[in-house]
Amino acid sequence: MATFFGEVLSVYSRAVEEDDDDLDDENEDERIHREIEEKREVHIVWCPEVAQSLEDSGSNTLQCSDLIIAVGTNAAGFLSAYVLNTESWDAVGHVSLWNERSRGSSRQSIAPLPGEPACLFYRHRDNPAVLVCQSTCYIAEDQLFQWTEKVFGCLQKRGLSVMVLSDSPVAEYKTPDYLYGSAVPFLRSLKSSASKGQALCPALEQPNILTGLPAAVLSHCQVHQIPAVLYQCYTDVISPDSITMETYKPALLCLSKLVKLEPCLSADVLRKFAIITEAQSNLYT
Repeated sequence: MATFFGEVLSVYSRAVEEDDDDLDDENEDERIHREIEEKREVHIVWCPEVAQSLEDSGSNTLQCSDLIIAVGTNAAGFLSAYVLNTESWDAVGHVSLWNERSRGSSRQSIAPLPGEPACLFYRHRDNPAVLVCQSTCYIAEDQLFQWTEKVFGCLQKRGLSVMVLSDSPVAEYKTPDYLYGSAVPFLRSLKSSASKGQALCPALEQPNILTGLPAAVLSHCQVHQIPAVLYQCYTDVISPDSITMETYKPALLCLSKLVKLEPCLSADVLRKFAIITEAQSNLYT
């Protein structure tokens, strides 16, 4: 560039430097976003025997006729008391994930500790085609699709049936009528279009909706034409409760056709899976 007096000066453009800064910021944002995605990735960790079966299958899938999923502490407690209380079940895998509310289950190489919120898989010894999944850990909204895709991606869809047992606070249940205390807890059902059997309880009324892992599983089954039925228990007890667990007992009619169950359970056995807490006052003393 020439000045009025004929001097030639070098041209300096601030826009070039600003473009470089913007490009660096974009690269940094992409790197941070990629690291967050990697940290929040869902992993399915199988025991060596199942992992070998997946490799030998050729399609990296397991033959599974029935998948029973329990979501929530009461649903998981029900399965522990009535289904998994015999030595006929083997722990065969777990889900490894990390989010703001589920930090302990992110250890991929180590199975969750006893009593730790987790997502565990069990397989029946006499009928290996029956799988049980107990999920008591929080799964974030952005991880639900990963969970369903990776879990169902390990299972053969042909001949597969799914049953989901889930807990939900009664405050989320919408009804024009007043709910008396004696009516709680109670069950409601929802099925995929491929499920032709009759549900064991009334259907979930509109405008009630499902959220979280139960909704993700049922949506996946609906899209892939997998027969699935969900039993949602609405309860007024937050912690595991023996009365709430017994609300799922109608499901035993279906479960008894899959595996051999104990003929009966005493109340003392059921209470072992419930956390008994004393009522605490919220007043200052």
